[in-house]
Amino acid sequence: MRALRDIVRQSLATLWAHKLRSFLTMFGIAWGVGSLLLLVGLGEGFRSGNRRELNSLGEDIMFVFPGRAPAVAGNMSSARNYNLTDDDYRDIQREAPHVRAAAPVLSRMDIREVSDYGNTNGEVSGVPPHYNKIRYLPLAEGRWLNQDDENQRRMVAVVGDEMVKNLFPGRPAVGNAILLDGIRFEVIGVVQRVGHGDNNSTNNRVFLPFSTMRQFFPLTKEGQDNAVSFINYRPRVRNEHALARAEVRKVIARNHGFDASNDDAFEDWDTIKNAETVGKIFDAMDLFLGGVGLVTLTLGAIGIINIMLVAVSERTREIGLRKALGATNRSILLQFFLEGAFLTLMSGGIGMAGAALLMAAMSGMGQVPGFDPPTMSFMSATLAIGTLATAGIIAGIYPARKAAMLQPVDALRQE
Repeated sequence: MRALRDIVRQSLATLWAHKLRSFLTMFGIAWGVGSLLLLVGLGEGFRSGNRRELNSLGEDIMFVFPGRAPAVAGNMSSARNYNLTDDDYRDIQREAPHVRAAAPVLSRMDIREVSDYGNTNGEVSGVPPHYNKIRYLPLAEGRWLNQDDENQRRMVAVVGDEMVKNLFPGRPAVGNAILLDGIRFEVIGVVQRVGHGDNNSTNNRVFLPFSTMRQFFPLTKEGQDNAVSFINYRPRVRNEHALARAEVRKVIARNHGFDASNDDAFEDWDTIKNAETVGKIFDAMDLFLGGVGLVTLTLGAIGIINIMLVAVSERTREIGLRKALGATNRSILLQFFLEGAFLTLMSGGIGMAGAALLMAAMSGMGQVPGFDPPTMSFMSATLAIGTLATAGIIAGIYPARKAAMLQPVDALRQE
């Protein structure tokens, strides 16, 4: 045990005696580790931020909107507008086995919202009670619309967070009333703020029972009294989204008299497909950032190897002197091992700490749409430190072993 303490003390004394060399070695390791961790963290921050933005809509959400169908097949210049209707929604529910749930939405932007404390212009949407099972609509207070509200066409409303700020500044919204184009509705619930900044219109929206919206604020779509603004739906399982989309298109094409294989005739949005596309982009970004980090790590390893090789070569006479005084090959190799391990572990920790400080500074800058603050990847840290430690230790032990195998008199002759 005492011999080990002596070797540790000698290793630290040697590192302190060559402060510049030790600093350069540690800087190379810390730079490589810190750069790799920061680049990997940034890539994951972009990925998780984009996933969060998509999840603010809801899980596995798909949309289909009114579109334009060609009157003559293959000729979009002859296209005619068509509107989605209640019949489309009911047929989708009945005839699309890969659709788990669907909901029609009536939406208008031309309705004036007024309360006793303020007024604003937002979006008013009529939705069925199960709409919150399709879209992400967490409640901050009160309750959501229920089937009795729908069946009895109750004059009730659920409002978004931004709408509350405009209509009830500093006051409770639930239990109070709002006027929609002069018609009184009781606020029964408030939707928790969704998304960040102005990126989600849900925050500035009023939700009414679908039947109530149809009675008081119907859409006027070329004489169709059963038109809807769009239909939201979810596939039965995530990987069946393409099948669900094809079934929905088939129903709409049949109901409106055009070919379902004509992509130009549809206006829809598949958030699952969008997420998969974005995921591939971020996979490529991760590969790029990881590659840059590995290059930085490799350069750091090369620098460590060069410095350690020079350091051991310069200390060949020291090794010979220690052998002449009775040091064993094992004690000499152990000293160089401890020096390499101390340098890599300490400087690797410094690199981790530096990367963590930069990540913490980014977290304090506030949330940016589509980007989450980077977080530490301990797997990447372990890989980086382990790689550099292996390079540094091998670069120190290999030439030290060669020098230790020399006879003391031969080692002492080395310049």
